[in-house]
Amino acid sequence: MGQGDNESGVRAARASDRPALAALWAACGLTRPWNDPAQDFAFALAGPASTVLVIEREGRIVASAMVGHDGHRGAVYYVASDPALRGQGLGRAIMAAAEDWLAERGVWKLNLMVRRGNEGALGFYAALGYGEEAVSVLSKRLGGR
Repeated sequence: MGQGDNESGVRAARASDRPALAALWAACGLTRPWNDPAQDFAFALAGPASTVLVIEREGRIVASAMVGHDGHRGAVYYVASDPALRGQGLGRAIMAAAEDWLAERGVWKLNLMVRRGNEGALGFYAALGYGEEAVSVLSKRLGGR
């Protein structure tokens, strides 16, 4: 997955995409008061180990995945598809693009987190071959965030 457009409509996000992505993420219920999506977006675009991939249709962003790696494992966040276009393969396409982006960088495993109770997302990822692992995710907020 390179930086430019491709035949599937997947491309790397540009800074100018921020408002459209924030609206998509909100429409999909992905935003939370303690996570500033604009800050998350800027952070993902700032370094070589992360990006935001989007699918565009008729000049409008209809799917996204924030993807990155820590040099060992990959991760995705803000995986979204326009609720009005669900069932058209956009989620599968953006996840395939995220997996390709990681594989091109030598990353061999992708981890993702799904909020408890989000059975729809769990079913979606299971259909893509993802499985639950026997681990606990621990976190600590740093710097007041």
